[in-house]
Amino acid sequence: MLMRWLAVPAVLLAMAGSTLAAECPPLLSGVLPKLHAKESIDLCQRFAGKPLVVVNTASFCGFAPQFKGLEALYQRYKGQGLEVLGVPSNDFKQESGDGAETAKVCYVNYGVTFTMTEPQKVRGADAVHLFKALAQQSSAPKWNFYKYVVDRQGQVIANFSSLTKPDSPDFIEAVEKALASKP
Repeated sequence: MLMRWLAVPAVLLAMAGSTLAAECPPLLSGVLPKLHAKESIDLCQRFAGKPLVVVNTASFCGFAPQFKGLEALYQRYKGQGLEVLGVPSNDFKQESGDGAETAKVCYVNYGVTFTMTEPQKVRGADAVHLFKALAQQSSAPKWNFYKYVVDRQGQVIANFSSLTKPDSPDFIEAVEKALASKP
């Protein structure tokens, strides 16, 4: 009798887990290492159902001052559920090979508080799944600080070149559209 009662919660947990997995958009499947930390980021667990800005970054790029604008955007909209994910990459030869140096640039020099990963490949066959999925829905990053706005269902609403600043009216409009999207 006791075994049956123990089996019921196990079955319910298994069903709940498969339901959660089914609700995760393909874009967010996977885990990435958090910048200069021992923990990893389960993309589905952290970002599913939330509006998201994904940007590939590089510490030594001329567009690095956009970190300030991205942080301001995050502070402005995080209360409404917006998440920002920065993914450093050396694909354009402007990122350090040292995660500690990348972290210093992001956290100390620019005061970033949004989620950052360790450097990743963002273009081509070796790109991490997230960027392959972003490219399938829109296009691969053409340079550092290429920005994607993703709605609550995991669909890319818009993508923006490095030249588009985080306070650009078109970019803000896309972010607000993502915020208004239904989960």
